Parts: sequence; C-alpha cells; structure tokens
Amino acid sequence: MKLWGGRFTEETAQETFVFNASLPFDRRLYREDIEGSLAHAQMLTETGILTPAEGDRIRTGLIAVLEDLERGTLEFDETAEDIHSFVEAQLTARIGDAGKKLHTGRSRNDQVALDMRLFTRRRAREIRALVLDLIRVLTERMEQHANTVMPGFTHLQKAQPITLGLHLGAYAQMFRRDCGRLSDLLVRMNECPLGAGALAGTTYPLDRSAVAQTLGFDRPTANSLDSVSDRDYLLELLSALSILMMHLSRFCEEIILWNSDEYRFVEIPDAFATGSSIMPQKKNPDVAELVRGKTGRVYGDLMSLLTAMKGLPLAYNKDMQEDKEPAFDAMDTAAACLGVFTAMVRELSFREDVMEKSAARGFTNATDAADYLVKKGMPFRDAHGVIGHLVLTCIGRGISLDELPLEDFKAASELFDEDVYDAISVKTCVAQRITEGGPAPEAMARQIEDLRAWLREETPEE
Repeated sequence: MKLWGGRFTEETAQETFVFNASLPFDRRLYREDIEGSLAHAQMLTETGILTPAEGDRIRTGLIAVLEDLERGTLEFDETAEDIHSFVEAQLTARIGDAGKKLHTGRSRNDQVALDMRLFTRRRAREIRALVLDLIRVLTERMEQHANTVMPGFTHLQKAQPITLGLHLGAYAQMFRRDCGRLSDLLVRMNECPLGAGALAGTTYPLDRSAVAQTLGFDRPTANSLDSVSDRDYLLELLSALSILMMHLSRFCEEIILWNSDEYRFVEIPDAFATGSSIMPQKKNPDVAELVRGKTGRVYGDLMSLLTAMKGLPLAYNKDMQEDKEPAFDAMDTAAACLGVFTAMVRELSFREDVMEKSAARGFTNATDAADYLVKKGMPFRDAHGVIGHLVLTCIGRGISLDELPLEDFKAASELFDEDVYDAISVKTCVAQRITEGGPAPEAMARQIEDLRAWLREETPEE
C-alpha cells in the first residue's frame, strides 16, 4: 500500500520500488511507530478531530497489530514501502475507514523523525546502562588491585611505577565521560517533532504539547522546518559512540599487548579467546582484537551520516533515509562490544608478580632517585643529571638502580646514604605519590569512593 500516488498516472518501476523502500531496515521501528501513532490518535480524539468511537477503534487496532508483531503471528509485508505504510495498511484492513483517519495532521516526515527519536532515546539509555555496568566492574577491579604495582608507560617505554588500580581507574574516568556525553545528548534530543507535518505544520488544531507529554518528551520542537530535517541527535550519538569505541579500543590494545609473551601481565580466560587451526599452542585474544576492529566500523557509520547530511537544503530530502542503517549499526555494534568486553574484564587474571618485577626493571624509579637528592638540598636539574649518569652506568653493567652498590651512589653524590634503597623501591615510589588522583593507597581509596558515590547517584534505585 502506498500512502501517496493520486497525482501519478504510471506504476512505480519495480527497480525504483526496491531501491526506494526502507522496510527491510526500518521495520525495527515498529514499536516506536505504533507508540507514536497511539499518542497521535489520543490527541486527535481529545481535540475533537476524531470521534471517541474512531479513537477507540484506532487504539484497539494498533494494539492488536503490536501484539501480533510481538508474538510473531504477523509477518511484515515486503510489498510495503516502509514501516509507516505497513502499520497503516494493517490497521485499515482490521478496522476499516477509521484507520485512514489516523494520518490526519501528520506527514511521514514528522512521523519518521518521531520514530527515530523514540528509538534513539531508548537505545542511548540502554547503551548508557551498559557503560555504567562496565564502570562498576572496573571499580571493583580497581579495589582488588589498588596495591598491585606495575610500570606506567609513556611512548610505550617504562616511565614510573604505578598500580594496576590506577591504570584501570584511568579507563573508568574515560567511560564516566562517555556516560556524561550520552546524558547530555539525551537531554538535548528530548523534544517531540510530531505535529511539524511535512515541513510547515498543519491547519488542524493539534495539541503538540499533549503528544510530547504522552511520549515522555520535555517539549515539542520549536521550528517545523528544523523538526523534520534535524538529525543532529543521531550525529551526536554516533560521535559519542565513536569516542566510546575509541576508549574500548585503547583498552583492548593494552590487553592484547599485556597478553603477549613479551609482557605476560594478563591471562585472558579461555571463554574470551580462540585457538589456531594449524598452531596448537596458540591462544588468541580475539574478543579484544574484534572490539578494536569494530571501532573503525562505528567511525565509518559516523562519517557516512555526516556525509549524507552535509549538503542537504531544508527541509526533508530522501537522502535522510540513509540515517537509519549507520545509526542502527553503530548502536548495535557499541552495545555488543560493551557486553562482551565487560564480561571479559570481569574475568581477566592479572599476573601481579610479573607486573611488579617489570616495574622494578626499566628504571621506573629514576625520578624518585632524583627526588631523593632534591629532598636533601640538590636542585632538581642537577639531580636529574646525576641520576641520568647513574642510569647510564647501570645500563653498562646490566643492572637496575636498586642493584647499584652504595659506593657508586656516593661517588656520584655524597648526599646518598643507605636510605636510598628504601626511597627508590617501587612500593615506596608508589606509596609516596599522595597527590589527588595518584596511585598512593589513600589517593586510590578516594578515587574508588568517588566512583562509587557517582555510581550511586547515577543509579539511585540501587
């Protein structure tokens, strides 16, 4: 069934129909389409545009269509152009001419804009809940490993000793910002476009505020042209998901590195790895690699929609039908990645002894050795030079700073004494980093409590 055609004298070519149709992908909007139609019918009845009897018949028919689709007893008609024409055809077949009155005062332009907002709002909330689950797991793991010493890196070179808890906490903060971005767009997008018509509103006395309230929106959209041509909320969501996926990808890259034989920091459970068809010894970090790979896919979804929108004059253009597939794909991909990644992080086994030994090597305590001299009165720049020469000496002998004999320390500066060995032990180095946000036990405890308090605020029902 077409919702148009009166001014046409020839049938649509089959090639045009197939190319133009959106039902193969917009069928997943059926709940939102029926939800919006129920609200629209209620408003039409309350404003007297429909009689109470017509409103009741439409409501009963729409609910029946929804229930049949949910039960799987109603199949989608592939000859329908889109989800809107399918639902309306089903309704009219069931209740007669009253079904033809449902579309009074609306266009497919504001109808699809509503459907996509409803769908996007629901999926964004679901994805945000998944991010919160990941942060909960990370917070638990931070607490478990608040005192697990490991090397911190810059340029992939060992830099200073930190804790695994601090490292995991860095990702917790990234994902916390992702939650903030999702919250922001949920507030900004929560306006109802229904009633904008094709682009210029309608002559019917619609109560747009009533529809907005029924559907849980804060208000109607302010401009009819913008209402049907706006896809900023999708671009914001895909942008937020791209940043989220970038954070997941960075984390996955480290898990992949840490799982290698060169690092041996982590053991990935068998449930989240695969083997090789030819090499019996292999245990591959496929989940982490696939999440890393799917990041580029979400980036592509964002670029696809940005490109589709970049040259469109107001108001609606058929190009905008291309919003759904990349938007659906990005939402599905991010949700799937979050689910499996969170499950994997919950079960990762960290090799604490290997991490601590690695931190003790690579001169991660060199800055602390320089600070030791500074605390005894030497200017930092001079101390930096002294320790640099001692590191060079250690490299030549194949030893670490804490293995260097005291006489070598004293030869470099009389300020060194026996207490230098305690001062440059990796555990001391970590424990003395007491600044806010650092790895010292008291600083880590504050970070963990801050995350827990924030999680309680974000999920008050718990």
